Amino acid sequence: MCAAAQGQTTKFASNCEHITAQPDAWVAGRVDALVLAARRAYESDRALPAYERTLDGITRTLRECSLTKSAQFTNRFRAFVDYIETASLERQSDHELGLLVSDKQYFDETRRLVEIPAYLLDQTFLKYVSRYETLERAKALLRQLNSKRSLSEQLIFFSYKSRHLGTPDNNNSYRRLLIVVPGDVTKGEPDKWVQFGVPDPGARARVRNVSVVSAMPAGNGVFNAYFKDFFRTYRRDGSIAVEGRWELKEGDDNCAQCHKSGILPIFPARGSVNPADQPTLAAVNERFRSYGSARFGGYLDPAKLGPGLSDSAAASRQRRFGSEFNQSPAGSAMVCSACHNSGRLGALNWPMDRTIIKSYVTGGQMPFGQHLTIFERRELYAKLVDEYFATNNDNPGILKTWLLGK
Repeated sequence: MCAAAQGQTTKFASNCEHITAQPDAWVAGRVDALVLAARRAYESDRALPAYERTLDGITRTLRECSLTKSAQFTNRFRAFVDYIETASLERQSDHELGLLVSDKQYFDETRRLVEIPAYLLDQTFLKYVSRYETLERAKALLRQLNSKRSLSEQLIFFSYKSRHLGTPDNNNSYRRLLIVVPGDVTKGEPDKWVQFGVPDPGARARVRNVSVVSAMPAGNGVFNAYFKDFFRTYRRDGSIAVEGRWELKEGDDNCAQCHKSGILPIFPARGSVNPADQPTLAAVNERFRSYGSARFGGYLDPAKLGPGLSDSAAASRQRRFGSEFNQSPAGSAMVCSACHNSGRLGALNWPMDRTIIKSYVTGGQMPFGQHLTIFERRELYAKLVDEYFATNNDNPGILKTWLLGK
């Protein structure tokens, strides 16, 4: 062994010995670094690489110093170890979905649950749904299908414009056609929420994305959610092929980062839903509420990512924002965790999508039933973020408190 390599090995061994001798100090330091990096990454995509390096560094030290093989260490820092192991899954090249199994295994095992029904792959329908100018013809075809289906098999569909999210292939594409395909739990068939991205009027650029989120009731007020993104390929002969985004080797996303509740409720941009379709929109959101609490088929344990926004003790909140804050409109509305917890709609915990959460809070959709001014909503949003990501030692925020096992 050369002198340089030997010196590096000695330094590494010394570092591990130091961590083993003072694990509390090391964990505390890494928790602060992680939470700070996470907040910066939440607030700006440009900070995401720094967060990933911090997470990778913690993961590497846990492995190289064999800390997770120590029962004493893992029992003492269980929340920290579980969190790092779960959050770092998507850092593996074959785990872009952030699940416990590889992306290949997930898609192989869930293929039947997330496949697009054949009648939605009909070439005429695909051509109509791929242009805004022919979207009404696509809906007419769906109405024709419904005329031949029983009441329990009726497709539920409407078009709208998203308030906040573009499609995975086009961040500037907000128009959608959502089709809810009813399942049959007795036959092991889930409800399938099939959503086609639709170009803007007159747009020349194609929108490729088709997403499927399936909901399979599991009893006891819970359901399992399954995900898959597909891309349309527009061929020179005029035909349109639809294949899985992952199969096309065009990457994938951590679905649970946005879909904490499995299925997301639909809050369209104002005026983007035809007045005649308003009852359909209400029926779709009522169906979402009927599913109960989301699980992910055993492919992810979201409880290991800890509590989410607003899940804080009253005393901690008073120390942070003042004794009068709880009586203010923003303070009274900091109730996200009443619904968004592991037993209901899933905790809003990191990693989470800034665009969705900021849009829902400042746009007036959440917290449900709270009537606030835009200034109060902005204050509410800022306080929610600060309370979750705070790193001060005398009154740590929700994420730091959880990671330290407190």
